[in-house]
This record gives sequence, structure tokens and C-alpha cells, in this order.
Amino acid sequence: MKLVIWDIDGTLVDSHAQIMAAMQAGTTRAGLPPLPAAQVSSIVGLSLPVAVATLLPDADPATRAEVVEGYRSHYFAARSAAESPLFPGALDCLARLAGRGDLLMAVATGKSRRGLDGLLAAHGLGGYFAATHCADGHPSKPAPGMILSCLSDTGARDAVMIGDTSFDMLMARNAGIAGLGVGWGHHPAAELFAAGARSVATDFPQLHALIEEWAA
Repeated sequence: MKLVIWDIDGTLVDSHAQIMAAMQAGTTRAGLPPLPAAQVSSIVGLSLPVAVATLLPDADPATRAEVVEGYRSHYFAARSAAESPLFPGALDCLARLAGRGDLLMAVATGKSRRGLDGLLAAHGLGGYFAATHCADGHPSKPAPGMILSCLSDTGARDAVMIGDTSFDMLMARNAGIAGLGVGWGHHPAAELFAAGARSVATDFPQLHALIEEWAA
């Protein structure tokens, strides 16, 4: 069996607005000015404490902790009102891949377990994935731990990582597997290629074709 490993934010779901609003809520709580959207986009995919430390390298630990807690509070409040939507074509792609008898699918995401489980339940996606690994209990991307755990859980020997950030592509490289980028997420295609992406899809039909080509 081959394994297709998915990132979540910016790859399967359009969480851009929620992430930006949550980060602004976090900086406001800590008494800091809002951060530019491009700067926030640059750290999407990292585990939240690592992301905040990257954004605020000169802040003291207490200030960073305030940003993290403000982010989490706002993010989960927003999710309770409306979950981030799936990108157009995402569900069809998952369903078509699930119909193959020679592929398994898994998740490797910087989201928390609480956030991941809530999103999968809201969109009815849990049945698609043989393994799910997240920021809880793993080093942040681009460390390969989440991918290696997906491989161990499923027994697969060959895998591909699908993601929208350079951290996803570097994680794939560090784990010794292929990486396919998507061009509708948080990092531009040039950064994905520089981080080792084999290809970068511009929509889900193209991504499905790339996965089929990889799995052949």
C-alpha cells in the first residue's frame, strides 16, 4: 500500500481568515500592534508556540504566551460559530482517492488534536484517514516525526506529502518521501519548489492527476 499524507490548513481547508483574525486577537491581547498578513502567512504550518516565537523573536516568554492564549481563545470561539470551509474540489479528490484499493491516506498537520478532530468531524472526513498526527506530541514541522508516525501506523513504505507551505515540503524531504505542493495556500509556488516540491498543483483536478501519476 502507498500512503498519501495531507496537510490541513491551506491545503484541504480555507482557514486563512480565521488564522489572520486569531493572530490579531492574540497580539491585541498581549498589547502588541497587528502583524502584517504576509508575515502571518509565512509561519502557517508551524506549531503555534513555534510560530509565535518566529513572529516575535524579541518578545519575552510571558508576552508570547499571551499571544498564544489569545490566538487559541479566538480561534476556537470562531470555530464554534463556523468551521473553516473545504476548498472547492477537495472532497471529490479525497473520495476518488479513497476509491482506489492500493492507497491509504493520513494527516500530518500543525493543528492541535482538538482543532483537527473538530474539523474532521464537522466535515465528515474522519473515515478517509487511516492515521492522523498533529502538533500535540510531535516536534513542529519541518521535523519528520508526524510523517514517520503515519508510516509506522499504516505500515506503508512509500508515501507522498501534500501541502501548501515550505514546511510541508521540508518535512517530506526530512522524512525521505516525495512532496507535492498546492498553489492555493499560504506560501507561493517558488518557495514550495525551493523546499523540494516535485510539482505544485494549481487546482484539485491537477493535484489528483499528480497523485495518480505518483502512485502509478
